[in-house]
Amino acid sequence: MSERKVLNKYYPPDFDPAKIPKLRLPKDCQYVVRLMAPFNMRCKTCGEYIYKGKKFSARKETVQNEVYLGLPIFRFYIKCTWCLAEITFKTDPKNMDYTMEHGATRNFQVEKLLEEEKRMQKEREEEELNNPMKVLENRTKDSKLEMEVLESLQELKELNQRQANMDFEAMLKQHKGLEEEQRRKEQEEDEQEMKAILEQAQSCQLLVDSDSDEELAKSHLNSRAQTKPMDILQEEHQPQSKKLRTESWERSMGKLSTKAQLAGVVALRRKKKPD
Repeated sequence: MSERKVLNKYYPPDFDPAKIPKLRLPKDCQYVVRLMAPFNMRCKTCGEYIYKGKKFSARKETVQNEVYLGLPIFRFYIKCTWCLAEITFKTDPKNMDYTMEHGATRNFQVEKLLEEEKRMQKEREEEELNNPMKVLENRTKDSKLEMEVLESLQELKELNQRQANMDFEAMLKQHKGLEEEQRRKEQEEDEQEMKAILEQAQSCQLLVDSDSDEELAKSHLNSRAQTKPMDILQEEHQPQSKKLRTESWERSMGKLSTKAQLAGVVALRRKKKPD
C-alpha cells in the first residue's frame, strides 16, 4: 500500500526529455475554470445584484501586452445569473485586487476605501520619517488644498446670497403667466381647427343633400313616365261605377235591412210553463 504513495518516478538511462513533443497553444487560448465572484457587483443590462462569493463557471485568458513586475494579468468572463449578459473583470496585482472591466458596476465598499486610506497614510509616514523635504512638500500641498476648499466654500456662500435676494414669487407668477398664454394660444388654435372641420363637414352635407334632391326628382319623373294616362282615368272613374252598381241593385232587389230594423219583425218563441 505504501508504494502507491511514492512521489519518485523511475527514469530509464536512455530517457531524453528533449524528445517529448511540446503542446503548442495560442497565446490567447481560453480555459474553463470554476471561481467565485471577488466582489459585489450589479449587472448593467438587467440590474441584477451579484453578491461576493457566488460561484461561476468562467472562461479565463491571459491579457496580452499587460504585465506587472513580470506577473501576467488574467481576464475572466462570467454570465449574469438573470439575463445571461457577459461580464468581464481582470486581476490587479498592483493593488492585490480585481478591477471591473465590462458588463457590470462594482458596488460601493467602505472597507476598501478605509484600507486604501490607511495604506496611503502609512506610506506617507514612512516617506516623511527620514526625509524633511518630503515633509515640507506635503505641508505645502495640504495648505494649498485647504485654501482651495475655503475658496470653494466662499463661492458657495456668495451663490446662496445671490439666490436669497431673488424674488421667487415674481418668478413663479411670470412662469404661470407664460403657461396661461401658451394654453390660451393652444385653445384658440383648437377652436380654429374645429371651425374649419365643421365648415368642411357642412359643405359636404350640402353637396350630399343637393345630390339627393336631384335623385328624388329624377325618380319622381321616372315614375310619372312609367305610369300610363289611361290608368289614371280608370282610377278616377272606378268609384263612380261602383256607386251606380249599388244603386241599381237596391232598386231591383231592395235595400238590405239592418239589424235594428229586423228586430221588430222577428219574434222570439217562448216555452210555455207547465201548470
